This record gives sequence, C-alpha cells and structure tokens, in this order.
Amino acid sequence: MIGFMDIDARRAQLRIDPGLEPAAPLWQRVPTRTPEGHLASDFMMLIPGLRRRPQDQLQRVLDDIHAVLSRYGNAVLFADMNLKLNVLWVSVRPVPGITLELAAAVKVRVPEALLISKPHPKHL
Repeated sequence: MIGFMDIDARRAQLRIDPGLEPAAPLWQRVPTRTPEGHLASDFMMLIPGLRRRPQDQLQRVLDDIHAVLSRYGNAVLFADMNLKLNVLWVSVRPVPGITLELAAAVKVRVPEALLISKPHPKHL
C-alpha cells in the first residue's frame, strides 16, 4: 500500500516505495468533514491488475492519477492508492457534480479505472 496524497501533500510527486510501513486503516485517516465542518463525500475506483504491472507502467499510472487530482486540488481532501487491492479512494468537498466529474477525469487518463462506489445523490 502506498499513502497516496493528502490535503497537506498535494504537490508531492508520487513514487512507489516498497519500504513503506502499513498505514493506519482508512476509517482512521479519511476526513469525514471539510476544515469548515461540511460533510465530505468520497468514492472508490478499482484499477484491475495495477500492482502486477512493471514499475515504469505503474509509475506512469500514478503520475496520471496525481495529475488529475492536482487539477482538482481545491476539491480533493484526501486520496489513497492501495496497491494491494488496486483501489483508489478519494474524499472530496461537497461540490455539486464533483464526484462524477473527478471519477470521469481519472477514467480519461486511466481508461481501465472503474468506479466501484456510488456517490451520494446530493453530490451528483
């Protein structure tokens, strides 16, 4: 698992680090509210076979995801890429339409990415 991106590290370059220690469970790390106190939304995307790709291809996908998340930096509160499960988790501010827009933007850059959780209707 790699800690992918959080609100304080948006500009960090994503790199694969096989020496990383296991992270705390997501329920302990994922923000449920914005800094202003509004409820956050989240979604998950599955990227089948990602962890089995050669290092350069894996890094390219991570760079593509990072580019998308950086473009939406004002809306993204937290992101985590779990390579063991090939799952991307993203938490966002409650902006109308942001979850589907952001998931679609990831899909454009990483066509094999699949949205596997339904966004809250309020944020469609």
